Order: sequence, then structure tokens, then C-alpha cells
Amino acid sequence: MNSIHRSVAVALLVCVFSISQIDVPRASAQPSDAPQTTVAKALPNATDDTDPFLWLEQVHGERATAWVKAENAKTTSVLERDPHYPSFYAEAQKIAESNDRIPFPNSICGEIYNFWRDHTHVRGIWRRTSAQSYATAKPAWTTVLDLDALAKSEHANWVWEGSDCELPDEHRCLISLSDGGEDAQTIREFDVTTRRFVSNGFVLTRGKQNVTWENPDTLLVAREWKAGDLTASGYPFIVKRLSRGQPLESATEVYRGTKTDVGVGPFVLHDGSGHQVTMIERNVTFFTAEHYLATTDGVRKLDLPAKINISGLVAGRLLLTLNESWTVGGTVFPEGSLVAIDLAAMEADPAHLHPTLVYTPGERESLDAIVPTKDRLLVVSYLDVKGRALVFTPAASGSWTKQVLDLPDNSSIGLDDSNLRNDTAYVDATNFLSPTTLYSVDAATGIVSPVKAQPAQFDASNDVVEQQEATSKDGTKIPYFIVHPKSMVYNGSNPTVLYAYGGFQVSETPFYSANIGKLWLERGGVFVLANIRGGGEFGPAWHDAGLKTHRQLIYDDFYAVAADLVSRKVTTPRHLGIQGGSNGGLLMGVEFTQHPDMWNAVDMQVPLLDMLRFEKIEAGASWVGEYGSVSVPEERAFLASISPYQNVKPGVAYPEPLVWTTTKDDRVGPEHARKFAAKLAAMDVSYLFYEVSEGGHGSGANLDERAHTTALEWTYFTQKLMNGP
Repeated sequence: MNSIHRSVAVALLVCVFSISQIDVPRASAQPSDAPQTTVAKALPNATDDTDPFLWLEQVHGERATAWVKAENAKTTSVLERDPHYPSFYAEAQKIAESNDRIPFPNSICGEIYNFWRDHTHVRGIWRRTSAQSYATAKPAWTTVLDLDALAKSEHANWVWEGSDCELPDEHRCLISLSDGGEDAQTIREFDVTTRRFVSNGFVLTRGKQNVTWENPDTLLVAREWKAGDLTASGYPFIVKRLSRGQPLESATEVYRGTKTDVGVGPFVLHDGSGHQVTMIERNVTFFTAEHYLATTDGVRKLDLPAKINISGLVAGRLLLTLNESWTVGGTVFPEGSLVAIDLAAMEADPAHLHPTLVYTPGERESLDAIVPTKDRLLVVSYLDVKGRALVFTPAASGSWTKQVLDLPDNSSIGLDDSNLRNDTAYVDATNFLSPTTLYSVDAATGIVSPVKAQPAQFDASNDVVEQQEATSKDGTKIPYFIVHPKSMVYNGSNPTVLYAYGGFQVSETPFYSANIGKLWLERGGVFVLANIRGGGEFGPAWHDAGLKTHRQLIYDDFYAVAADLVSRKVTTPRHLGIQGGSNGGLLMGVEFTQHPDMWNAVDMQVPLLDMLRFEKIEAGASWVGEYGSVSVPEERAFLASISPYQNVKPGVAYPEPLVWTTTKDDRVGPEHARKFAAKLAAMDVSYLFYEVSEGGHGSGANLDERAHTTALEWTYFTQKLMNGP
């Protein structure tokens, strides 16, 4: 799906998982370039006129760049000189470059493609093999595109962002590349048969854009067509039809949203029966959208609820996941349900739709992922944050039959790949202590066969996983997973890292992290994953409970889990550290300011921290649906009350945090982390700040940069939580 809503949400999810499986640093020191101003000027509710650190929002400004360079030197001098750092870095690098990793499949034109990085392919290679060869222990790979060679020949800093191949032939693909990992992309047409970029093929220059194949010679494109053709969130709102050989300036307009939208994007769905539908999604907010049926004769609005995800097309039926209830003809379809709409009927009368129910999750259950095969639908759901996979088969009557696949219990289930040529799909299962196993699924028969298993990358024999519950301030039960040594003594001295995200309906489920296992669990550390509100673990209502001015519930949930750990004598504040990235970085900042005596280490990863200016920084305006807006008095008052940048105060005994970001982050932006660190310095609060030069909204643009960030993080946690009494 190429819609704005889906692409932004998925981007946030990817970031969360990439961050949650890397590791942490520690330190102190203050920026030499910090203005010598009174602390009062940096206190709550500072305006643009009184904020003394606005100069750090000039991302590539000379003064700001010099400040970052000095801060990085101070932080690395503390962390890289720690005796643990060299081995942590070596282990993280070995894990990142391991050839034992599973090469996850992407089915294209009857073959298996995979993008792979290792020590000889730092930027990576796009490669392919046959399905038969892929199933062997050592597949015979053919390189299709060498990104290292391409970057070298073009003197560019290319980072792979994926491919989109035209259906049904899949010979021509749109390759997306970014400069240093930023969200803005350059898109080029590539021929997989010749393994070359197409001469005089489609080329879309750098920008945040949404592109889809309408047919082999036509694209639908949403981008900044001329200066200013972007929303306040920085996303396109004008869709045009671009024909092969046509210059961009001659593309024909298909649909125009407004600059107040989050963004607009086109997408095309196909099914294994030969049906195709072209749609446009206008995201009015991050969570609400209008949908339009697009044809060569124009666009027609579909009578759909505002809060849905379009999940695919199977046997001429459009699949929708409902994030709000939908009443049609007296029938109520509950929020969280999966429903189907007959495509032919929708095209004939888009203003009067008649959905049929496919599946409604039960209590404490949520739908997580949905992918079509040729004739069926694969669905992953979670019950009490434990995954299972289902196959739904359409019947001629409009009903659906359900089959549960035989996969490991107490695991996270991932839908890795499917195609419209057959009913074969690939899924994986993993948990905190069991490495990922990849399975081939025959959706027609329900037969599940293991294909590849990742070898263990740390010794988990001494560990155990429990699922516990904490009681939040309002009485809500908040589940959490705790991974700890079997021999753990409940005396409050166990070094513990607590991780959560808590936003955007992103579910946090068990995952296998070799870095956490090798650098933390093997050394006797405890790792905790909290399923706080704001996520999607129990459906849309679990997320909606913490929206906007109700967000304090999320922060109370997190604190409740920490308090429960202390109450159970797992740990104490002296040995308790917390970690979160992006929206989870905001969570860290709030907990840092609201409960400074509860933590001895706080790892803020690519965080949001200035919540009175977030709408003016990078893509921040797109998240008003989650956080609220300073333009609404009630919402501004709440944001002012929780914003970490405004609420850090002089004279408070704060733990020494690690605050890190990337220069190339054009989603959240490095501005938040920079200003927060500078304000701490002005208040004589000890801190560590680190800024990776590349990597977009993540920890680095290549394996080495990511391993370096990982080593810094877990060195920090080791210093803070394991060393000393």
C-alpha cells in the first residue's frame, strides 16, 4: 500500500523495532557553545522569542554543527574509553554482519529476492535466487543491484529504501533510494531481467513522495510538483498521472487535497483473480482519511468510515480493518473487525457500500497484520500479546472460513512475504529467548513447513520469560514481559532495563534481540517490555484511551510497571534504567521530568521533546491527531504540562541521561534532542548527547554505524546499572 497514512505508520513501526533491538551509552559534560544565559529563559512555556536554543534548529548551521561535533567528542570520550565498550562494539558488529542471519524473502516474478548487508557489502546488495534454491542451506544468489558500487560510481550516499514492481509481469521495478537514510527519496525505474536501470525510464527526483504503478507505462505520483506543493506536515497533497516519456511538468492532475491535510497518496491493489482497483487516500489527520475510487474518467468518493486501514484485495473483495465501529443497514461492525466489500458492487455504486464480516477479534485480542495470497487471506492476531496466524478462505456465498495455522505458542508471528501467483507465503515466529524461525505456509492446505532457522546468538539457557501485570493509576491492568535469569534473587539489586513505546497504535510484542541477549542478558541483566496504552495490543480502544489530553494515562501506565518491578523486589531505582525511541523517546523525556528519582539511566532515542514546537519541526504537524495542537487552548495547556523541554527544572536531582539522534532524521528531527541537551547544560545537569551523522530516523545508515550506537547504549547502561553497589 502506498497511501500516506499507511506509509507513515509503517515507518514509525519499523523505527521502533530497529531501535528496540539496538543498545545504549552514558556520560556528562556540557556544550562549550551553550549560550551563557539565565536558566529562566529556558523554563516552561518559552516562546520562539525567548527560547535561547532556537539556533540549534538550524540543522546544518555552522554554529549548530560545531556544537554537535564538540558534544559527540565529549560523549565518545566517556563511553568509548569504558573497558566494556571494545567488546560490546566487537560483539554488536559481529552480530550485525553475521552470515547466519535469515535472508528474509521477497517474491518477485516467481523468484526470491533479498536485500543483504554484511562487512563486504556495507550499503548492501539486492540479490535473487530460485524458490527451490532458497529452501536450501546455501542458496545460489545472483546479485541484481550492488548499492555500494552504485554509490561509489555516482559519488552518492545511497541507502536502500525498497522496491515496487509492476504487476502482473514484475519485470520493471521502482527502486527507492535515500540520501543517508532520510525519508525523502529518489525513485528510479529498474529492469530486473537486464539488471540495469531503464534507459530513459521513470525518474523521480528527491522528495517525500508516494508513487504507484497504474499500468506498465503509467504512474500515479504524489509529490512536490512545484515549490510549496506540500502540506504543513511536509507531505504531498496533489496526485498526478505520469506517462512514460512524459516530463514531470506535463503530468496530468488527478486529485488535489488541501495544504491542511496530513497528505494524499495513490495506491493500486491487485488480486490473484486478475482484479485491479486504483484508489486515492486523503489523510485529513494521521488517523482519519477519505478514500476515492480513481479511474481514467475521474475520482469518486467511497462511503467508508474515516478510521480504517485498507488491507488488500482477495477474490474481488476489498478487505478493510476497522479502527472505529461501522453501522450499515442496521448491522454494527465493531471496531477492530476485518470486513470485506464486493469490488464490482463498490465500483457500480461507491456511495452505498455493503460490507460483510470476515472476523471480529475477541476480548484482549487485536488484528496485527494482513496479507493476501492468490486466493486466500493470511491474518496475524494477538491474544494477550501472544501471536497466532489464521487463514481465511472466501466462499461463493460471501462468507469466509477460518483455519488456525500450527505455529509456536507464546511467540510473535510475522507475515514476511506472499504473492498473487500462488497460495504460498512465508511467516516467521520468534520470542525473547528463541531465535527466529522462518516457515513456508501453503494457505490452501494449511501445511506449515520450517525453511530456515537462525542459530542462537546468545546463551539463553539460564534465562526465563514471565508475563506479569501492573495496576495503573486508574485501575487498568497493564501487562508486561520480564526476561530474567532463572536464578534471579528478589533483593532489588538486579540491573533492569524497561522499554516501551506507547503510541500510534503500534503493538510491542516479544522479539529476539541478539544484542540485548549478548550484551545484557548474558551478563545477568533483566529486560522488561511494557504493553502500555497508546499501543495496539488490545485493539483500537487501547490506543485511543491515551490520545491528546488523555496522554497522561500512558505515562502513568509506564510508571506503574516500574513501581511493580520495585514492589516485586526485581530492582530498585538505583539499578533501573529505561529506554524508548521516537514517540518512545518522548515517553522517556516525560518520565525523566515527572519521576526523576525512579531511574538511574534514561536512554532517549531520536526523541520528541519540545511539544510546544513539535508541529513546526520536520514532520511534526502530521501527528496532531496523536498529540493535539498548540492552536487549541486546552491541548496546548496539556502539552505544556508534560513537554520535557518545558518541564525540566533547575535544582532537581535528575539521573544522567543519554540523549541521541541523527542529523539526517527528517521525520522527528535532531532539533528536539539538541535543544534538550543544551538546556540541561544551562542548568548544570549532567548528561550525554550523541548525534549520528546518518541513518534517518534510526541508529545509523549502515551496519557499522548501528553497531557503534548499540555499543554506546549498552556501555551506558552497564556503567549506570551494573557498576557500583
